[in-house]
Amino acid sequence: MEFELGLGYDQLEIGMKASFSKTITETDVILFAGITGDFNPVHVNEEFARMTPFGKRIAHGGLPQSLIAPVLGTKLPGLGTIALEITTKFRAPTYFGDTITATAEIIEKMEEKKRVRLRLLWTNQRGETVGTGEAVVIPPPKF
Repeated sequence: MEFELGLGYDQLEIGMKASFSKTITETDVILFAGITGDFNPVHVNEEFARMTPFGKRIAHGGLPQSLIAPVLGTKLPGLGTIALEITTKFRAPTYFGDTITATAEIIEKMEEKKRVRLRLLWTNQRGETVGTGEAVVIPPPKF
């Protein structure tokens, strides 16, 4: 089986961007709860969630956060990328039915170890920021 690796360190430039979008469904939230073991009722119990400041169920923060994985691992830098560090600041809740766009932009190339720092942004369909952060990755090797 052959794979076409993503962009190597020397092919990357500051300012390059890539994104991935997905609509978050109730099924996604229930599956995420099962995978992680996080059955916090704010995510899975509508009656409980109505009593919270959100007024209804919200997705786990890690669910929209995880949408950065297909950006880093398949688009920028792409296949073969190794994530070393990802930080996230959650800015707003993600509700069932929200379409989240995860975007990564290269902001720094670290020559000594051939690593790349990317600015991360998560927005919903209304253009509201639901999260911000950074990632440090090792781009795929180029032979």
